Amino acid sequence: MPELPEVEVTKQSLEQHLQGQCIKSINIREKRLRWDLDQTTLNSLLGQRIHNLSRRGKYILINTEAGSALLHLGMSGSIGILENDRPLKKHDHFDLIMSSNQIIRFNDPRRFGSFIWAGKNPEAHKLLNKLGPEPLENNDLGTHLYRLSKGRKTSVKAFIMNAQIVVGVGNIYASEALFISGIHPKRKANRISKKRYERLATAIQETLTKSIEMGGTTLRDFSYSQGEEKIGYFKQELFTYGRTGAECKCCRSLVRQMVLSGRSSFYCANCQH
Repeated sequence: MPELPEVEVTKQSLEQHLQGQCIKSINIREKRLRWDLDQTTLNSLLGQRIHNLSRRGKYILINTEAGSALLHLGMSGSIGILENDRPLKKHDHFDLIMSSNQIIRFNDPRRFGSFIWAGKNPEAHKLLNKLGPEPLENNDLGTHLYRLSKGRKTSVKAFIMNAQIVVGVGNIYASEALFISGIHPKRKANRISKKRYERLATAIQETLTKSIEMGGTTLRDFSYSQGEEKIGYFKQELFTYGRTGAECKCCRSLVRQMVLSGRSSFYCANCQH
């Protein structure tokens, strides 16, 4: 599933092509995504010039004078920027046709993605109004995490993956940040000191930033108009995620795997306590 870095890389790539362009038409072939595509409300985009794109959590906002639309890639969604119409692939669900005649094509095999009109006040939309702070825009993230951890007996991994606590820390980056900060993923959220939360916050921010710079981890098939491919090179830098049975890069113990809150968790029992 795309996480914050993959969504940010996609947003930056889209914005290079779309900023300043007008949306000429919307072609919906399959409306049954996570929420049904609503042609009537999405038609509010027609004729609108795109001011910019922004991101909130894992949502990409397409911002126009009339308002904003929310795009979510779901678990398997990808975006193609095409210079001209091409034969449709399976799971190509909708197109945005721009004034330049570029086609923005959304493909999603599992149909968990979404494209929703959010109006002039998107931050008040029900999908966004309860989200926690952006980890890369919060200069006091460690204090924020420590304050909200009071009385929470859930695992620290589940705690930092809660989008109402902080957005964008998905399974991959939670595992990596906990390793870097030396915290065992199963440790209770309310049993961690402020100093350790400050280290964890720094690890979250540095891990996300580095992944964005390297094109993310899971991103494979974002199609540029030039036909290039954005590869998730950060996968080569992973310390624990997906490395069960491999040697820890720091101590050479074997990386272990367990399930927490229904998600696979990867850790080094020697380095994390």
